[in-house]
Amino acid sequence: MLKYEGVDLNYSLEGKTAIITGGAAGIGWATAEFFHNKGVNLVLADLNPEVDKLAKSLGENAIGVPGNVCDAAYPAQVIEAGVKAFGQIDILVNCAGIVALEDAELISADDWNRTISINLSASFFMAQAVGKYMIDNKINGSIVNMASQAGVIALDKHVAYCASKGGIIAMTKVMAKEWGPKGIRVNCVSPTVVLTALGHKAWDGPVGDAFKKEMPSERFAEPEEIAAAIAFLCSKGAGMITGHNLLIDGGFTIK
Repeated sequence: MLKYEGVDLNYSLEGKTAIITGGAAGIGWATAEFFHNKGVNLVLADLNPEVDKLAKSLGENAIGVPGNVCDAAYPAQVIEAGVKAFGQIDILVNCAGIVALEDAELISADDWNRTISINLSASFFMAQAVGKYMIDNKINGSIVNMASQAGVIALDKHVAYCASKGGIIAMTKVMAKEWGPKGIRVNCVSPTVVLTALGHKAWDGPVGDAFKKEMPSERFAEPEEIAAAIAFLCSKGAGMITGHNLLIDGGFTIK
């Protein structure tokens, strides 16, 4: 069951070990930096062959495991590396993802399948592997999956992305229901546009300015804001939160 372990007002994660997929860039890297400052041992999983070098730039308590999240053998490799380096895995943050923009009647089978494979299927199989590891080793762990406001509302040219992120939200709820009695909390976060390097490239300019006018916040999110929310969900302060989809959208979806 989800045991009450007290509330740490500092939301400390000191000594925990976290796997972060997509950890070499964007929200994944921002989360890695935030977790590092919270004393977390880091296992960064990323397609970037330089991910171990990037991880080591944070300190000795971080390693990188290069590989493809869609490779069936990869989750076990990442878990094994993390356990070998730090003893056990306490947290999983599924950040790896892509987007293919196209009208619903025009999107190719390749773009659809690749989006579903990376965003949804790979997140499931990584969470499945980590969840089974936690259950087998009786670890009270936390899993946070990366969904999106696109999993809650419809966005033009985002049919595959919306489908994949809606799937993440549903998957999260089922895992939370099944694994709560086994001591594992599973949540997801659903950001609006996040100003990573790719976010700036896609949304700086008139289109982004028009989009922001539809948001009560009148601005997009910074990567650190998403990382902070993820850290909270992994902390004792969120001990009674599971199966939740946390919208971090500046109020965009309330209309």
